[in-house]
Amino acid sequence: MMEILLLRFDAPLMSFGAPIVDQYGFIQPYPALSMMTGLLANALGYTHAETARLERLQERLRYAVREDRRGQQLRDFQTVDLSQPFLHDERAWTTRGTLETRQGGTASLGIHIRLRDYWADAVYTVALTLDPPDEPPTLADLEQALRFPARPLFIGRKPCLPAAPLFIGRVEAADLLDALRRAPLDARADRADFYRVWWETGPDDPPPVEGIRENLRRPVTDRRDWANQIHVGSRWIAMGELSVHPAGERHEG
Repeated sequence: MMEILLLRFDAPLMSFGAPIVDQYGFIQPYPALSMMTGLLANALGYTHAETARLERLQERLRYAVREDRRGQQLRDFQTVDLSQPFLHDERAWTTRGTLETRQGGTASLGIHIRLRDYWADAVYTVALTLDPPDEPPTLADLEQALRFPARPLFIGRKPCLPAAPLFIGRVEAADLLDALRRAPLDARADRADFYRVWWETGPDDPPPVEGIRENLRRPVTDRRDWANQIHVGSRWIAMGELSVHPAGERHEG
């Protein structure tokens, strides 16, 4: 048995970022490893300059995701003319409560257009653990940070504020998928016999058994090189469907 934290992602808008192509900010159907690392690091109070701590947290993080409520995909059209006089004061505020200024360059002038995708009205349950579990930060540290985060938390992008606290419980289970099978469904979960689920696997690992159907297995590149701010390497992700254990009553929180 292993110790596992259960998180609930419930927000009017969420963004599980995929690779950006030109002005298009695409999304994928589950949170990437880099996004999960950044969210937890934000709760712990890490800064972008602490690249060694970010890399180590990412290396130890293990998680699986269940889609309780399937959302709708929205595309936000964003445009701004940065040459307008009222935008010349070069000030911008951050979630850390500190003032930042523009650094200049071609990106700070003229008309800019961006298209950003979001998941609307979706709900996900995440089961996560750390390997090894007894190295700081521990699961207890993560639980404390999720209950009382060092900074405001968001799910993918800063406008994506959670509708409820992310932490919903700490359980013991055989593995991450077992924890998701037993985790309570959200009160707004879709009515279904099976729910979509994503988990990390190996190219030759045997498929899961009891109550889980694997439909797809493929390599992805969602591991971030935090020092150089790029995505590198690859890992294998499986997508399937999972039946919730009868004990998993709907969670009203």
